[in-house]
Amino acid sequence: MARFIFITGGVVSSLGKGLASAALGSLLQARGYSVRLRKLDPYLNVDPGTMSPFEHGEVFVTDDGAETDLDLGHYERFTGVAARKTDSVSSGRIYSNVLEKERRGDYLGKTIQVIPHVTNEIKDFIAIGEDEVDFMLCEIGGTVGDIEGLPFFEAIRQFSQDKPRGQCLFMHLTLLPFIKASGELKTKPTQHSVKELRSIGLAPDILVCRSEGPIPTKEREKLALFCNVRPDSVIAAQDLSTIYDAPLAYHREGLDQAVLDAFQISPAPKPDLTKWEDVSDRIHNAEGEVKVAIVGKYTQLEDAYKSIAEALTHGGMANRVRVKVEWVDAEVFDTEDAAPHLEGFHAILVPGGFGERGTEGKIKAAQYAREHKVPYLGICLGMQMAVIEAARNVAGITEAGSEEFDHEAGKKRFEPVVYHLKEWVQGNHKVERKVGDDKGGTMRLGAYDAVLAEGSTVAGVYGGTNIEERHRHRYEVDIKYREKLEKAGLNFSGMSPDGRLPEIVEWSDHPWFIGVQYHPELKSKPFAPHPLFRDFVRAAKDSSRLV
Repeated sequence: MARFIFITGGVVSSLGKGLASAALGSLLQARGYSVRLRKLDPYLNVDPGTMSPFEHGEVFVTDDGAETDLDLGHYERFTGVAARKTDSVSSGRIYSNVLEKERRGDYLGKTIQVIPHVTNEIKDFIAIGEDEVDFMLCEIGGTVGDIEGLPFFEAIRQFSQDKPRGQCLFMHLTLLPFIKASGELKTKPTQHSVKELRSIGLAPDILVCRSEGPIPTKEREKLALFCNVRPDSVIAAQDLSTIYDAPLAYHREGLDQAVLDAFQISPAPKPDLTKWEDVSDRIHNAEGEVKVAIVGKYTQLEDAYKSIAEALTHGGMANRVRVKVEWVDAEVFDTEDAAPHLEGFHAILVPGGFGERGTEGKIKAAQYAREHKVPYLGICLGMQMAVIEAARNVAGITEAGSEEFDHEAGKKRFEPVVYHLKEWVQGNHKVERKVGDDKGGTMRLGAYDAVLAEGSTVAGVYGGTNIEERHRHRYEVDIKYREKLEKAGLNFSGMSPDGRLPEIVEWSDHPWFIGVQYHPELKSKPFAPHPLFRDFVRAAKDSSRLV
């Protein structure tokens, strides 16, 4: 039966609980243990699928079609364990489940309350699959003291009491601010955070303290004394130049050993960190640099494209180069020529997105890449914009556009080269959708197969003709325009197994121009870069030698 590690946060948000959880998971794996990581978010949205990227960063999609928090991306990238629907839950989902049960009469007429009904629902969720792994790491979103987080804190308190003694561990992540004026590292915010945690019945076994530098012995002993933890369980989480140094840094600080000691696992297996030493070496000893422009509309918040940025880093590691990413606001091209903004880049990437804003700029970016033979990777909407650009400027369909933009505007303006997807095959059954359906969870979500054309660029990149990739979209390139576009030189080199849905397009007369309807970035890892990103960065590297 699994041992449980609950990761909570205090003082301020965005300290890196997800990264700490992922790094700890990878360290336990390095010692030969199996792990699973899950996220419990206190917000009332059922999932982050309907949230703006400015609100919550990117939405990470799992193979089984769950729209989840971006921290699950960290979990996958660091452990290689594919996330599932059962690895992410929100207050909204918990309350929704409880209310559905109440409506069905499952509670036999009882008054429904936070305790025990909501907390029981949370505990049931935590326990899913507990017999499958050695360690279950559960991260609680937000910070201690948040009113919406209280049911989760109460649930994990109860859960630890329900389990045999020594089967649950609490790890609390806080901030140690450095006051420059006095030259002091202050422990008081952490003391107050732990005090708040203890007031609701939780006592941390391990303190992970974010700081700009190392924690002096005096402060470490003070934290141990006032927060009631052992001195060797006070772990410094210093600022790092790359997140992929986190497993090695946490190991040097003794995080994994502190966890095993707390569980009284002795003697503990020695860790094999060869994989992470290679990752660190590839990042810190790059043999060159390539510049990649990401032309998007959520560029003010880099977390909106988190997995893409990380996948480019992985592609750079595979090619022993450093990828310098520059974020280019697509809306700038609505009124200005794209060329001055894109000159000097070795490759261009146009990511996904929703709505019409910024799309004309993305179309201009695709046109620039096609005409100037710059390596181009279009993802989801980025592929659709490349198809519209080809239709307008090469195939003679001057009014080409997307049905999405007409739906948004409430009037017909374009010839719908991209249309609203109304039905598709999932497994052995047909899925149907209407334009007026609820927004949440109604897209084509999760892993689907695709068949690649023999001899195509993508077949060479993947090293085969059968692939499986994750999707998140409700608009699709219309297959009826295939013949006209292929005559113009844009090949449909990847299709759904039934041949009805275009998955990949590529220009036959271009060094490297590929558009994909799916999201390859979601499956890339530092020790296993996604083939598309690996080859895209290789193409950028070749391009850099020509500039």
